[in-house]
Amino acid sequence: MARFGPALKLLLVVGPGLVLARVRDPLPLLWMMPVSFEFGRDNLTAAVVPAVRLALQDLEKQAGPLGSYEVQLQLLSSQCDPAEALKVLFDALWAGPRYPLMLGGVCLPVTSLVARSLQALNLLQVSFRAPPPNLSNRKWYGHLFSTVPSLRAVNLAAVKLLQRYRWRRIGLLVQDRPRPAEMRKDLIRQLVRTDIQLAASESFSEDACSALRKLKDEDVRIIVGQFEAGSVTEVFCCAYRLNLFGPRYQWILAAGGASGWMLGWKPSACSADSLMMASDGSFRLQVRQLGNANTPGVSGRTPQGYLESYLEQLVLDGSGVSPLHAFAYDAVWVAARALVQVAEAVKLRAKYGSPRNVSVNEEEKAKLLLEAVKNTHFEGVTGPVSFRNGERMTVMELIQFQGDGGVLVGEFNTTTQQLRITTQRLKFKGSGPAKDQTAVRLQQRRVSLLLYAVISSAAAGTIFISLIFLCLILVGHRRRLLRSGSPSQDQLVLLGLLLTSSSVLCSGLDRTSLPDQTLEILCSVRLWTLSVGHTVSFSALFTRTWRVYSLCRVQQKHRTHLKGTGFILRWILLLDVLVLTFWQILDPLRWAVLQSGVEERLEEEDVLVRSCSEQCSSTNMELWLTAIFGFKAPLLGLGCFLAWNIRTADVGPAAGSCKRLALSMFSMTAFSLAGASGTLLTSRDPAVDFCLLSILILSWNLFILTVLIRPQILCMLCGSGGGGELQQTSELQGEELDRLRRINQDLRSQSAQLDAQIETITMELSERLQDETGDAAGFSSLTTHEAQVCQQRPSGLDNINSPEHVRRRLSLQLPILHHSYLPIVGGISSSSSSLFGSHGAVVYLHHDHFLQSCGQEAAD
Repeated sequence: MARFGPALKLLLVVGPGLVLARVRDPLPLLWMMPVSFEFGRDNLTAAVVPAVRLALQDLEKQAGPLGSYEVQLQLLSSQCDPAEALKVLFDALWAGPRYPLMLGGVCLPVTSLVARSLQALNLLQVSFRAPPPNLSNRKWYGHLFSTVPSLRAVNLAAVKLLQRYRWRRIGLLVQDRPRPAEMRKDLIRQLVRTDIQLAASESFSEDACSALRKLKDEDVRIIVGQFEAGSVTEVFCCAYRLNLFGPRYQWILAAGGASGWMLGWKPSACSADSLMMASDGSFRLQVRQLGNANTPGVSGRTPQGYLESYLEQLVLDGSGVSPLHAFAYDAVWVAARALVQVAEAVKLRAKYGSPRNVSVNEEEKAKLLLEAVKNTHFEGVTGPVSFRNGERMTVMELIQFQGDGGVLVGEFNTTTQQLRITTQRLKFKGSGPAKDQTAVRLQQRRVSLLLYAVISSAAAGTIFISLIFLCLILVGHRRRLLRSGSPSQDQLVLLGLLLTSSSVLCSGLDRTSLPDQTLEILCSVRLWTLSVGHTVSFSALFTRTWRVYSLCRVQQKHRTHLKGTGFILRWILLLDVLVLTFWQILDPLRWAVLQSGVEERLEEEDVLVRSCSEQCSSTNMELWLTAIFGFKAPLLGLGCFLAWNIRTADVGPAAGSCKRLALSMFSMTAFSLAGASGTLLTSRDPAVDFCLLSILILSWNLFILTVLIRPQILCMLCGSGGGGELQQTSELQGEELDRLRRINQDLRSQSAQLDAQIETITMELSERLQDETGDAAGFSSLTTHEAQVCQQRPSGLDNINSPEHVRRRLSLQLPILHHSYLPIVGGISSSSSSLFGSHGAVVYLHHDHFLQSCGQEAAD
């Protein structure tokens, strides 16, 4: 008994009338409190004792089963020390009697430790302080109940408030205490579920200004504070000094606690007016301390009547007001009603059960007591008392500080989890609720109707001119088309110009003029016409440039090989079509809104004006553009190389066309590079992008029509045939080269025959001159050979076979004939050699000269 002396003395203080009362059935009950621990300034136990005394007195006055039992409280001093709490708890359970239920749970460290072992001890605990969120697991803490709503409910109410005003970006300010730290973890989990961005989370122990300064650097407008009441003055003083108040900011104090908690200003570096200015308009979520019913509850008292009795007891005891007194009053009633219900159930089972007089074991009593607490439902001084998953179902108050006091502007029902706000009572500093961040106003950039009309008219004119030129070329080349069955390169160039000019008409439109489905179709049409038109024009120019280069700059033995490699260009169009097809199937173009980096801040309205544009786009647009430019860029470079080599080529009447062709290739490469780079730089501005790209396309089209196509049209109209058209000149010279090649082969064979005949004549003449038998025989033989040499001469030249003429030819002409094909000794001139370009042609010409010489001799 000496061990529990202080506890028994306190019990006598709690219920002195119980000692002289009539004998009733005892209901043993533990009460764990920090007796000598000062929770803040006041002794928490001393402030709660009057409420517990009133509950015991009201229980004694009850009629029926409640009046037949006596609640015997055994006070255990925990000192808010987990080790000391476990020690006194085990000592009480060991000493007896059997305690099925325990009140208390004020100290969170003690509650967290004891609650885990309640199930093993067959013991229930009814607390009158909000349990932390980490005790919400009913599998581990299923025997813990509280008459105060949990901190999870406070966080849920805060989240509902954020959702009500569509605040999606917040900052969190937490005090370094165990209770706010647990609330912080739970709040972050709930924010993640509701897709609310936690822009910054800062904690403080003593200096709150440094944490608030970091929140300001992150441009946080909605600040949720979880700190004790004693830190309110310091926090709002720092907020005033950092200018974190006014119409742009909204404070939400979600630390829980009972109602009646006011600002409670303490001396600080800020004046009272400054503190009220900083806190004006802020919200606070608090647990309702007293119910608002005007009818008596289960205890026979109204909430207001209970409060008056409690204040009278405080005056008698000389202690301060505790924010938990009403919840302690209802906790005694929860415990007493559950114990009486179990005791009555045990009596009935013992009296009417089968078999009779069989006692119920402790485990069954614990189960009955657990069910009785779960099914608790009565009207207490704090309102309707009921539990769901161990948590108290009640109504939380939303208080807004207005001026120097708080105004009830809303309620959060933990049963329905709905937040109800009275809009008429709300007062915001600005025209409405604060914005969670600077509002962004999108300013649409569009292509003006006048600009689109002007450029589209220019594109239509370019298309009309191209069609006229195409018709003239088709009429001028109809015979050649019938003979060859294939279009000329000029027609392909004009076809490419028509396609690229048509792409301009599909650009510059937006949602103001056409629906989204039509715009998406035009996106694909524009891409196809521009890309395919560019490819067709480039292929035609590149093919023509390649042919001229192979004609003028490449050796004869390599020309056939170069001309054979021209089939590669036929695959350029196929490759382009394949890339566009896969692009359209795998990643089709969509009409999307893109924001640009141009911003303008309107300080008065707290609005950031940001430019945006609508254009055709796809998910991997950069990848597809890289694929298209990847195979076109090297070909453009090769085309420039070929054009540079043919710029001074001399191909007869088509020399001027080579310069125009080279200039066309250079211009196409330059305009292509300018268009690609310009589109990347001006893609955020539709007007500039449309204007720049359209001007480049139309300028290049007009340049090609003027420089390359117009001279050929003029030559064709003037009747100069194909002399002015480079393609026909190249083809004619190609045919001429084939004819000269065949002639050269014939000349080589004839030259070989002449060499053999000359050698034979020389040997025979030498043998006859050495014959000393007689001149007559020699002359006769010589005449015979002379006739063989000149057997192809014209008729009437037989006198040249006279002995005198034959002797003169042998002595003078044979050496000349033997070397006549060498230009150095008077053979074919250098100008003639350039025509044939071969040794065989020289021999052939020498043969003609030899025959003419024979004819001249015959004439002489």
